[in-house]
Amino acid sequence: MTTVPPLEISLMPGDGIGPEITDALLHVFSVLEPEVGWEIVPLGLRAHEEHGDALPPQTIDSLRRTGLGLKGPVQTPLIGGFRSPLVRLRETFQLYANLRPSRHWLPRDGAPPLDLVVVRENTEGLYSAMETHAPAGDDPQGLAIATCWNSRAGSERILRFAFDYALRHGRRKVTVVHKANVLKKLSGIFLETARQLHEEAYRGAFEYEEMIVDACAMKLVMEPQRFDLLVSTNLFGDILSDLTAGLTGGLGMAPGANIGREVALFEAVHGSAPDIAGRGIANPVALLLSAALLLDHAGRTASALRLRNAIALTLRHGVLTPDLGGEARCMDMAQAIVTRLV
Repeated sequence: MTTVPPLEISLMPGDGIGPEITDALLHVFSVLEPEVGWEIVPLGLRAHEEHGDALPPQTIDSLRRTGLGLKGPVQTPLIGGFRSPLVRLRETFQLYANLRPSRHWLPRDGAPPLDLVVVRENTEGLYSAMETHAPAGDDPQGLAIATCWNSRAGSERILRFAFDYALRHGRRKVTVVHKANVLKKLSGIFLETARQLHEEAYRGAFEYEEMIVDACAMKLVMEPQRFDLLVSTNLFGDILSDLTAGLTGGLGMAPGANIGREVALFEAVHGSAPDIAGRGIANPVALLLSAALLLDHAGRTASALRLRNAIALTLRHGVLTPDLGGEARCMDMAQAIVTRLV
């Protein structure tokens, strides 16, 4: 009988509610996958305060060793301060594919269930822009300039990831989202690459459509059931993935994955919620669903299915944190999930 070696995972609790939902995750995994080796490493505002860097070298070294990371939310200053450690991680390990599934986990009266996936390019576009100021009139910084890019190679890489994901997971339709009607070069290279790749390698494999991003946002709100998998460039994908999360229960239910060739990082995509930190009422579901994505990626599909089923049963039986309209505390939900795992 072949034994499966235990997983080694770099765990970054992060800031705000991050340590609380991380404790809930560890409690669930003590039953689900007790052999996992957790290497807890710093990331975010607290890491910056304690180590002088929001992304300390030991965190990078840990991810290089394990190849798998799971992170809670981090707090990043607006406008000034340090640069987002998540953006730095994406660049350091070329985590080019951002995977954001959104589905209804709670029954909704009269509304058909939604199960959507947004695939977002993670390393180019405006998130990787070079920014500067220039004078305008009497203001020496009166003009803000960003120089950004999308490459044909980067576009093909993320489109191939999305098309292959659609095939592996039985997705019926892929929507390529762009703004090539206005950004004829920046967005046009992405659309041209999508057309060429689909025609050469994926024709007939699934329903294929193209949609301008503003029209897509409107139709997602009005007719979300018409969509299945959406793929787009960095900024558009970021905005649309939050929109789809809002359609299916909010960011407290939204998992995310950042996937590269050698390292994969999974995250709860919501913020650090400092206003409720330490009160024990945070919703751990997004982090747990992100851990399910990690288990899928690592080939532990049976454990991933067990975890999702336990979460679904817990929610359907009314164990809900305050953000979902209930009164359960963070560890109450974790314990209810553990009960359904056993």
